[in-house]
Amino acid sequence: MLHRANLPCTLAGAAKWRVQIHSKMVRRRHAAIHIGTLVQDESLQANYLLIPAEISGDMVMTGPFLKLPIVVVLVLVLSTLAGCSILRFGYNQADHLTYWWIDRFVDFNDAQKSRARAALVQWFSWHRRTHLPGYATLLARSQSLVLEDITAERTCGLWNDLRGYMDSAFERALPMTAEMVLTLAPQQIQNIERRYAKINEEFRDEHLEGDEPRRLKKSIKRTVERVEFFYGDLDKAQQALIAQWVTRSPYEVNIWNAERHRRQQDLVQVLRRLNAENSTQDKAQMALRAYLERIYSSPNDNYRKYAEQLWVYNCAFVANLHNTTTAMQRKHAVKKLKDWESEIRALLPGIEPAQLEASFP
Repeated sequence: MLHRANLPCTLAGAAKWRVQIHSKMVRRRHAAIHIGTLVQDESLQANYLLIPAEISGDMVMTGPFLKLPIVVVLVLVLSTLAGCSILRFGYNQADHLTYWWIDRFVDFNDAQKSRARAALVQWFSWHRRTHLPGYATLLARSQSLVLEDITAERTCGLWNDLRGYMDSAFERALPMTAEMVLTLAPQQIQNIERRYAKINEEFRDEHLEGDEPRRLKKSIKRTVERVEFFYGDLDKAQQALIAQWVTRSPYEVNIWNAERHRRQQDLVQVLRRLNAENSTQDKAQMALRAYLERIYSSPNDNYRKYAEQLWVYNCAFVANLHNTTTAMQRKHAVKKLKDWESEIRALLPGIEPAQLEASFP
C-alpha cells in the first residue's frame, strides 16, 4: 500500500511493482542493498513489494532471503535515479549486492558464505529466465494503459497482476532460505536485532523527530519531483493537487512504526524458535510461509483497517493525478516505460553480462 510520502512514480510505480526502494536509501547505500527477504530493512516502508517505487523512507522489504524479487524492483528504481545503464549493470551484479546486504545483517560464517553465494547465483539465474520476460511484457502493456484515464479500482488492481510473480519468487527462494535459517547461530540472530536497533534509530531521527509542518513540506516536494520524473513538468494546478492529497493522507507514521516493530519482533521470535527446536526443513518452510502471511495481512486488526484505508486513498490519489495529465505528459511517461522495457529485454537470457557491462560508463 502506498503511504503519504510514497506516492508517485504514479503509474510508473504501479507498473513497476509495488516495492520500492526510496531514493535516500538508494543514494546512501549506492543502490546495492535493498534486496530482501527475511530481515526487513525497516528504513523502507512496507507492504512489501510493489507500489510506486522509491518511497522516501516509508517502505519495508523483508530481509535476508525471503523476498529476493525485490532486487528487480530495486533495479527498476535505480533506473529512475541514474539511468538505464545502472539498471543493467545492477541486475548483472545483483547476486553479489544481495549477498553483501544480507551479510550486513547476519555476518555469515565461512560455510554459510559459500552456500549463500551459490544459492543467490541459482536464484537469479532462475529469475532472469522466468520472470524478466513477464516484467517486460507488463511494462509494454503499461505503455498503452498510461495513455488512457484510469480508475482507482484499476490502479489497485495492478497489485493482482504482480502478486503471482511475487509468490512464485518467494516459493523458489524458500528452500534455500529455510536451509540458511536453520544454520543461524544465536549470535547471528542477535546481530539481526542489533541491525534492527540501528535502523530504528535512523527511522526515528528521520520520521518521528522534528516538526510536522517541515516533514509535510519535504514530503510534498519529494512527491512532486517523482511525478515530474515520470510525466515531465507539472503545472501549478497539478502541484497544488499533489499538495492537497499529500496533506489529507491518512498516513500515520506512529501506526506504521508500531507495525514495523511488530514485524521485527515476529521475525526474531521465529528465528529463535527454529533455532531452539532444531527444526526440520519442512517446519522451517512452514514457519517462514506463516511469517510472510503476517506481512501480507497483519494480525493487528487496527493496522489492517488502517492499511486498507491508506491503500484505497493512495490508489485514488494516483488515478486522480494521472487523469489530470496532458497528452505531452503521458507521452513522456510512455517513453519512460518503453526505456525500462528495453532495458529489461536486454537482460533476458542470451545477452552476455560482459556485453552489458561494457556499455556501463
